[in-house]
Amino acid sequence: MADTVLYEVTDGLATITLNRPEAMNALDIATKVALRDAAREAAADPAVRAILLTSAGDRAFCVGQDLKEHITLLASDRETGGGQTMTTVREHYNPIVRALMSAPKPVVAGVNGVAAGAGFGFALAADYRVVADTAAFNTSFAGVALTADSGVSWTLPRVVGPSRAADLLFFPRSISARDAYELGIANKVVPSGELRAEAEKVARALAAGPTVAYAALKEAVAFGLDHSLDETLDKEDELQTRAGASEDHAIAVQAFVNKEKPKYLGR
Repeated sequence: MADTVLYEVTDGLATITLNRPEAMNALDIATKVALRDAAREAAADPAVRAILLTSAGDRAFCVGQDLKEHITLLASDRETGGGQTMTTVREHYNPIVRALMSAPKPVVAGVNGVAAGAGFGFALAADYRVVADTAAFNTSFAGVALTADSGVSWTLPRVVGPSRAADLLFFPRSISARDAYELGIANKVVPSGELRAEAEKVARALAAGPTVAYAALKEAVAFGLDHSLDETLDKEDELQTRAGASEDHAIAVQAFVNKEKPKYLGR
């Protein structure tokens, strides 16, 4: 794995850190490959019960595509007649978003600075966003004559509504942390100096929780967005049966009866 992405697992929490602070954590090819592989590893590892996605530095969470590299690749495509530059959506962005959103465990984004373009998309792919008060969000795509990628055309309308999403996409601009909170993009806004500690606190609480139930909740919410009430009720029945058969459910019920705090096993 490239050193532009750091990966660590401790006590059931996988921490994925974008590590190009000097480039505002922009996404060059090596970083995209490493992030894709880390997201897939964390999603598939049964020892991982929650994922924290964050970045090094305090200026940027991720400003999206590394445009310096992108310009070079576009020039190469023009010279060779190839069309490899835009395959990054299929090869990198889509797998990253799929891994985060389909992971059977909670994903927390610790947004320490600017989240733009694909960086915004990766933040939206998380289940919970802890945001520094100095952070900002920007769709960016139309500003470089591109359409949305990294799942933004799916996630953003579901978070802020279709009309606001169209406004943010057609007229890209910086959205402050406070405005992001009002729009529902940020779940929690904290002082920038407390961002890492607070994001880890949230992620570790989720890592210690009932993992099977969390996975079912993620699946239920995603399913309900695209299906009828009757279909969703049937899905709830299916998922509740699964959660009810988990060891954690038995632990929780016994702890409730004993007036104790449950100690979940994540299974």
